[in-house]
Amino acid sequence: MEKYNYNKTEKKWSQKWVEDKTFTPDLKNAKDPYYALFMFPYPSAEGLHIGNFYAFVCTDVMAKYKKLQGKDVFEPFGFDAFGMHLENYALKIGERPQAVEARTTKNFRKQAQSAGLSCDYTREVDTTKPEYYKWTQWLFTKLFEKDLAYQKEALLNWCPSCQTVLADEQIEDGICERCNAQPEKKTMKQWFFRITAYADKMLEGLEDMDWSEITKAAQKNWIGKSEGAEVEFRIKNLESRIKVFTTRPDTLFGVTYMVLATEHSLIKNLKLRIKNYQEVQAYIKKTEAKSELERTENKEKTGVKLEGVYAVNPVNNEKISIWIADYVMMGYGTGAIMAVPAHDERDYEFAKKFDLPIVEVLSGGNIEKEAYIGDGNHINSGFLNGLNKENAIKKITDWLEEKKFGKKEVNYRLRDWCISRQRYWGPPVPVVYCEKCGILSVPEKDLPVMLPETQEWEPSGDGRGPLAKVDEFMNTKCPKCGEPAVREADVMDNFLDSAWYFFRYISPSNSEAIFDAKLGKKWLPVDLYVGGNEHAVLHLMYTRFITMFLHDLDLIDFNNPFKKFRANGMILKDGKKMSKSKGNVISPEEYGKKVGYDALKTYLLFLGPLSEDRSFTDTGVQGTKRWVEKVYKLKEKVLDKYDDSEEAARKLHQTIKVVGENFEEQKYNTAVARLMELTNVFVQAKNISKENWKKYLAIIAPFTPALAEELWREFGNKTSIFSGRNWPDYDKKSIKEETVGIVVQINGKVRDKLKLNADISEADAIKKAKESEKVKKWLFDKEIIKEIYVKGKLVSLAVKD
Repeated sequence: MEKYNYNKTEKKWSQKWVEDKTFTPDLKNAKDPYYALFMFPYPSAEGLHIGNFYAFVCTDVMAKYKKLQGKDVFEPFGFDAFGMHLENYALKIGERPQAVEARTTKNFRKQAQSAGLSCDYTREVDTTKPEYYKWTQWLFTKLFEKDLAYQKEALLNWCPSCQTVLADEQIEDGICERCNAQPEKKTMKQWFFRITAYADKMLEGLEDMDWSEITKAAQKNWIGKSEGAEVEFRIKNLESRIKVFTTRPDTLFGVTYMVLATEHSLIKNLKLRIKNYQEVQAYIKKTEAKSELERTENKEKTGVKLEGVYAVNPVNNEKISIWIADYVMMGYGTGAIMAVPAHDERDYEFAKKFDLPIVEVLSGGNIEKEAYIGDGNHINSGFLNGLNKENAIKKITDWLEEKKFGKKEVNYRLRDWCISRQRYWGPPVPVVYCEKCGILSVPEKDLPVMLPETQEWEPSGDGRGPLAKVDEFMNTKCPKCGEPAVREADVMDNFLDSAWYFFRYISPSNSEAIFDAKLGKKWLPVDLYVGGNEHAVLHLMYTRFITMFLHDLDLIDFNNPFKKFRANGMILKDGKKMSKSKGNVISPEEYGKKVGYDALKTYLLFLGPLSEDRSFTDTGVQGTKRWVEKVYKLKEKVLDKYDDSEEAARKLHQTIKVVGENFEEQKYNTAVARLMELTNVFVQAKNISKENWKKYLAIIAPFTPALAEELWREFGNKTSIFSGRNWPDYDKKSIKEETVGIVVQINGKVRDKLKLNADISEADAIKKAKESEKVKKWLFDKEIIKEIYVKGKLVSLAVKD
């Protein structure tokens, strides 16, 4: 028999599927739509890496399974091609972004097609095309109309390497998620989306979503809803106030000092009152050089007291000192905390370091040794004494509101989304500044605001976008009064591009609307979405925000963009995360040539559960290559007549059942294992009938599509294995085992395991158990006082000692 030529076969079918549009559904007339989606790639390198490829495969295998079930499957393909990923790569290699984008997208597309992904390449989306970013800009104008897009001056994360601001979500472990540089803090005027307006809705929506639990937990934590009170502390002998948010207003009697973030505006306002202002400024400057991670990590506390300035505790009128310390962040709460050292570990450490008072207000601890963070009845708390936590919080909150010292408040960790970027490669912010009319969004009829071709596209680093240097772009006319006006020089964060792309896929060439409403009703929301959990509080949060906004515009009738989301783990090389600098990046193209894409895809899915990280090895992928070759050789056993062994037939139907269940649960590794077991049974069988061979090819087809297609056609099928409902039903009678494993116990201890007929009677099962040589010795000279038979599972005998 000739050796299987996987390269030739895979090339033939990957090309033919594209030519025949095998995986291009009729969106308009689809009877049973299924929308399968993977996160579209950044074409910011010359080709796909194995991490991209794995996420694609996890979606593609399900898309093929659903198509075999007879569904109209839509699995689109496109490019998240705007943004700093591609622009930084262009800077690195000294090319213009447009040239890089044209070359890399072409190669990415070719690689996806060569791998046999069942994508619809006729409805490709590219975020850099004017017909796409027109609608990105349209979204901005609609948000602007609803007061959900606004401009303000704020303390932001400035990346000195990328030379632009970053959203909080784009800082990972204190460094820029794109370039690993340490961001600095800068006060700048930027554009924001009021995502916080949807905080409660996004939090509530998590409960009923069929998303990976790790993703939902990350979003819940990032939104960070806290219920408590906002309390005002008066500055002694001044009209100024310090506002503090606390979830434990009941501990106010234990407040012995206050701490401000080094960025707090009150510090400058009190410059003339602070006696040690130079020392304070020196500490602030030192703190500015630290990342957020450094400021919040558990280390010895540092700080400086604001000499000459004191606050007044509203519940007892006691004078308390005010400090600045790097562990208090301006981005959370109000940038000020009331310190209760007896009942907060961080405050306790700080108080011990600087010899500050510690007042116990909850019973049950030993504050001589450590802070007591449990709950107890209130002590040393005036009118709260004797109350528990719940009652004390209610009473103190009512008191604060009555005395106008505070109010009930809900606080969120979530901050509004900063979408301004001081870069070139992105959709221009569609805003015009007019001296007479103020700030105006560009009218829809004038969209898109085209990104101009320019020689000066590199980041300027001065806080202004490179477009500020392009006079013909910047100088325009006011859309309202017609007088000279100027455009915004910033471009928008590419996370806005990717927050809605799945809507555009269904009608990428529509020039009249952001997407076709009728097709949207039929195909949306997305049935399955697969991607990395590193986007839990970036892309996935933003997609929910934009989807909810489109719902509020009455364009859709749902709030959750994806019916099901599954987070995939990373592919590691020798147990380590892949990176170009380490030289351990795996190219799927390389292994497609070396072992074949069918073997590569099967190997990736076989490595472990979808959500877990897994390590790629050359020996492992060679194992699935051998399995593919074993499958190919099975065709020699196929005969017209039915001559399968009963064991092979039963195993086939059992596998059809279990693999189908595995697919629905995304347990692809288990499915592959069962298919390998079935293959080994077929290897032992004398012959395989054509009927069972067709069923076998159908259930391996999602994992080895080219091989399955080739063998399917060889046995007389004129149309593709993916062209109709070819996933087989299993015979319930056939999957029933003829024999079952029966455990034999004596006085609760296992003495033997028997293989008995599945339909054996109780009397015969007990008789067989007693006849077992292993059991007989435990029954010798013993009186049996009880006999129990659990059908198909257990014979239990009790004997008198």
